[in-house]
Amino acid sequence: MGANTPDPVIRQYREQISDNDLKIVEALNKRIKLVGKLKEYKESKGIEFVDPEQEDWLFTYLSRSNRGPLSNDGLREIFTVVLDVVKREIAAQRQAAAR
Repeated sequence: MGANTPDPVIRQYREQISDNDLKIVEALNKRIKLVGKLKEYKESKGIEFVDPEQEDWLFTYLSRSNRGPLSNDGLREIFTVVLDVVKREIAAQRQAAAR
């Protein structure tokens, strides 16, 4: 069964999953914008951008809020990637703006 399956149950689940995926992308883009603004502010105040204590707090906060089925190990893995990608995206935007 391909993407245009005639099975209405499969189609409904796929639509719900796609809608959720769009929300994830929107949330990631919003995070990038907010973190970019935070980086600019911190730089204007002479404050180091990366804050390992804040990142540890984030993992703890999210782990306590997580009700599953995503495991806390999976949550940490995802947010480690999210944090890395956000930092790279902000750096790439700055490089592009400097050109």
